[in-house]
Amino acid sequence: MRGFQAYIDGAFTEGEARFASLDPATGEAWAQMPEAREADVDRAVRAADRALREGEWPRLTASARGKLLYRLTDLVAENAQALAELETRDTGKIIRETSAQIAYVAEYYRYYAGLADKIEGAVLPIDKPDMEVWTRREPIGVVAAIVPWNSQLFLAAVKIGPALAAGCTLVVKASEDGPAPLLHFARLVHEAGFPAGVVNVLTGFGPSCGSALTRHPLVAHVAFTGGPETARHVVRGSADNLASTSLELGGKSPFLVFADADLDSAANAQVAAIFAATGQSCVAGSRLIVERSVKERFLAILKEKAERVAIGAPLDMGTEVGPLCTRRQRDHIQALVDRSTAAGARVLAGGRVPEGPGHYYPPTILDCDGTSAPALAEEFFGPVLSVVSFETEGEALALANDTAFGLASGVFTASLTRAHRLIRGIRAGVVWVNTYRAVSPIAPFGGTKLSGHGREGGLAAALDYTRTKTVWLRTSDDPIPDPFVMR
Repeated sequence: MRGFQAYIDGAFTEGEARFASLDPATGEAWAQMPEAREADVDRAVRAADRALREGEWPRLTASARGKLLYRLTDLVAENAQALAELETRDTGKIIRETSAQIAYVAEYYRYYAGLADKIEGAVLPIDKPDMEVWTRREPIGVVAAIVPWNSQLFLAAVKIGPALAAGCTLVVKASEDGPAPLLHFARLVHEAGFPAGVVNVLTGFGPSCGSALTRHPLVAHVAFTGGPETARHVVRGSADNLASTSLELGGKSPFLVFADADLDSAANAQVAAIFAATGQSCVAGSRLIVERSVKERFLAILKEKAERVAIGAPLDMGTEVGPLCTRRQRDHIQALVDRSTAAGARVLAGGRVPEGPGHYYPPTILDCDGTSAPALAEEFFGPVLSVVSFETEGEALALANDTAFGLASGVFTASLTRAHRLIRGIRAGVVWVNTYRAVSPIAPFGGTKLSGHGREGGLAAALDYTRTKTVWLRTSDDPIPDPFVMR
């Protein structure tokens, strides 16, 4: 049984308690994790607050912060394979995905390393002739970064990178499900030479760890990725300390396919959109909205691809779909499929838990046309695609926006003018046209409605971790007149 430690104030620690982490491929315990509780959280936040105000970190120039981030970048790149293997073992995400994704995670740290000395203030053309006025961008304070188990090193990088570039300090809470890679990442932070307390990494459960972190009086900003219900608890907790929040939440992303699209290309993108990462992605293209005239042809292509997907052990490079991270998630998916078929949805592929060990669920396609199946509204967070069709562009747009979420969307069409109309009309933070799941550290990412607020990636994310300070400097040598003497 492998053991992992939390990282608090520059030292590795066991935490108040321990808990077992399960291998999703077998359902058996493989590692012991440190369970942080309220005292651990308090110690980590106080260490981050101390590091923010005292010692080496606040005295570093922005360029020096960037050099530390460059060092961390190199270490992430050098250790990408080891991190990928840990993420695969602890979450079930297949090795071919974790290997590629974590190698690219290093580019996020590289981007923010270069941005650290480019976060600028401004001189204001003030309307008073005897004043010089300018603004400074200063770190917002201690950041609580709460990261889910799926794509956790990526979702941590888009918080840690900009926060450190801005000069903040952090307490990073890994999910209690599959936290191994983030706990191991703490060793790279330590090796990179960040001062004690600048980055703290722990894991634990919601009531005893997450809640204590979000409501801590020394936390200034909460950056959270997860589901809307947990986000509501985060926002309620932040009412105690009035911390600002950035929330990247769930999705029920529409994937629009028009009759003029390249159907083979669109089918490949749809398979990647819903079956990659075993569908456990907030941007999963889980609602296929396809033009009626090509619906049957397109579904035939998808069904053939879904049934050819190689399901297997996540550490096998030949595996294309691995297990779900937890059994409770698999049970949730099966219950939602059953409720949807009871409401009239037709199973075209998959739809049933396979026999054998592990948390596996097959690629599933549900034809929900003409129904009000819950599959159209509720997030599966698994490899299940819900399908409806449309006749007109206006109907397609209405269906795309008929959701409480607004994170991502995809549009497949050969018409440039149609694409532009839909880009304007779709209410989502990201619109991919004739592609899907493309990301870059340069591009902001985030949603609207129940998909949250705030942006990760790009300069916008770094500015979210700053406060503006306005400085007024009087340039006249004349004494300030007595305000109570009439002239």
